Amino acid sequence: MQILPFYLVCDESGSMNGAPIDSINTALPDLHHEISTNPTVADKTRFCLIGFSDDAKVLQPLVDLSDIDSLPALAAGGLTSYGEAFRTLLRCVEADVAALKAQGHDVYRPVAFFLSDGSPTDDGWQQAHKELVEARYGPKIIAFGIGEAEAATIGHVANFRAFMQQDTSVSPAQALREFAASLTRSIVRSANSIPADGSGGFTLAVDETVPGFSTVSLDKL
Repeated sequence: MQILPFYLVCDESGSMNGAPIDSINTALPDLHHEISTNPTVADKTRFCLIGFSDDAKVLQPLVDLSDIDSLPALAAGGLTSYGEAFRTLLRCVEADVAALKAQGHDVYRPVAFFLSDGSPTDDGWQQAHKELVEARYGPKIIAFGIGEAEAATIGHVANFRAFMQQDTSVSPAQALREFAASLTRSIVRSANSIPADGSGGFTLAVDETVPGFSTVSLDKL
């Protein structure tokens, strides 16, 4: 079977406390329900949740969402270590792809949705990012910035598409609801584009525009 792994890499730093983290936690059950109750989508995709602050933790290892009852919640606190997020994501991707291949699956290049509301607080994160995107199974990264995140940094993190919360007229909570909806749509549409007969490629169907966000160019720092 052909499998498309998705990773949600979410900022859990202290500045996400309150409405932002609550919005993500409210949206995760909807994402789980949408995917897990659609056999066509669930069979072709796998989902992993990584949270990061001072360090990064795999909150939900890569899984067929129809095999679990719920997704774990995020909890805010600490700083914003992008480097830890990228190193953890790379370890997961390498192990997960190897495991899926060992099970006899064909694996598409992984897709990572990265979300942050601030600038990285660690030095050397760029090297960790470089190692991630240049790895053999380096993921396609869609990056979203809200709050105090810097557009230039978000545009550097992404290698497929990047979005930045538009302005203060859209609250972080509203923006995050749109982010979660976009993530869910991307998983469903991409899975539905995978040929049922296993005959080849697919289309990574990520929104070109997201309500409450502006598109950011993929500039290099």
